[in-house]
Amino acid sequence: MDAPQDPVSSRRPDGRSIALAGALLAGLGVALGAFGAHGLRDVLDARALGWWQTGVDYQMWHALALVALASLRGVRTGLPAGLLAVGTIVFSGSLYLMALTSARWLGAVTPVGGLLMIAGWALLAWRLSSDRKRA
Repeated sequence: MDAPQDPVSSRRPDGRSIALAGALLAGLGVALGAFGAHGLRDVLDARALGWWQTGVDYQMWHALALVALASLRGVRTGLPAGLLAVGTIVFSGSLYLMALTSARWLGAVTPVGGLLMIAGWALLAWRLSSDRKRA
């Protein structure tokens, strides 16, 4: 008979899941970047195109970070990866929506995504430092 799985550890994202999230965000980032450059350049004003490009830039950088995080061994990366992924979706998504709509109030949501990304990076730095000390 197989030993029962620990329900907590079975819910933790593994490197493959983190890399998959990064790959999906990156592929979507390329598509959204191309859409902005070709499909929206004659539709949006310069300010809205700037918001769009900022969203794409942050999405791509954090997508690549997730793929890199997936390769780390001996460091607990699940929560930092989750914070980076959710932060990216909130940050970039609010910029995309703000560019496409007249909902300027979304500018108040964007920093929430930024704070989540900062928290993800800070937690990763802390875990890299503390996990190294334990080894």
